[in-house]
Amino acid sequence: QVQLVESGGGLVQAGGSLRLSCAASGSTFSSVNMGWFLQAPGKERECVATFSWSGATWYTDSAKGRFTISRDNAKNMVSLQMNSLKPEDTAVYYCAAGGPIIRGVLSAVKDWGQGTQVTVSS
Repeated sequence: QVQLVESGGGLVQAGGSLRLSCAASGSTFSSVNMGWFLQAPGKERECVATFSWSGATWYTDSAKGRFTISRDNAKNMVSLQMNSLKPEDTAVYYCAAGGPIIRGVLSAVKDWGQGTQVTVSS
């Protein structure tokens, strides 16, 4: 089991940037698939970006070219740099760990962070 703690959310104007970070516990972090999800009000949680244990990355179409996922196995950290933010990016963002990556999407997630709110004003 991996415990995840997110930080870095907040309020930003459209066009601005935020960096989300996720600190993970556990000695097996380097062998775990990691991802970021978002959940907008009234909508289902969806996968935004993933970083596999083998180094492969994937982004949903709306995130491509604007978001960058990174991981530091030495620090047990995964981050999501979000640039050119839009009001439609407003959501609670969750760090996720474990499970297979299927067509890029982290599936059957084993562990979730508590979530961090990102609000983009127009």
